[in-house]
Amino acid sequence: MLVLEKNNLTEEIELFASQYDFHRTALMPLLEYIQEKYHHIPDFAQQEVARVLDIHPVEVYGVISFYSFLNDQPKGRNIVRLCRTIICDMAGKCQIEQAIERELGLKFGETSKDQKITLEFTNCLGMCDQGPAMIVNDRVYTKLDPEKACAILKEIK
Repeated sequence: MLVLEKNNLTEEIELFASQYDFHRTALMPLLEYIQEKYHHIPDFAQQEVARVLDIHPVEVYGVISFYSFLNDQPKGRNIVRLCRTIICDMAGKCQIEQAIERELGLKFGETSKDQKITLEFTNCLGMCDQGPAMIVNDRVYTKLDPEKACAILKEIK
């Protein structure tokens, strides 16, 4: 994982925000940039984003806590999110959840000790007609069964 150097991060935030004339419209793209590079948005980065965009730090945190794909705590390099809507539940999500936990030796909500994988639930992937569904990083997988889910995870192990 990249080491967070505060001076470099401040410079990166300022440079990124300058592309938006330091306007608050830079908030989401800037948070996504930090998230992608550092795998989370640490407190220091939140404070710097607020300072550079001249908004309150609570507003920055509010955006991070609202969107489930933004994190204020470190996560694994690979994030596996299993949809937990009622449709996916009815299509067999529970069996997939159990198979994934057995395959990885992790429970949902945990990150592997080597920081390689984080398991999470998500409320909706917009794939209700193709459930059960999961997303691994930015790739969506649909019509899962336990075997298919485990085969996908073997690729990232």
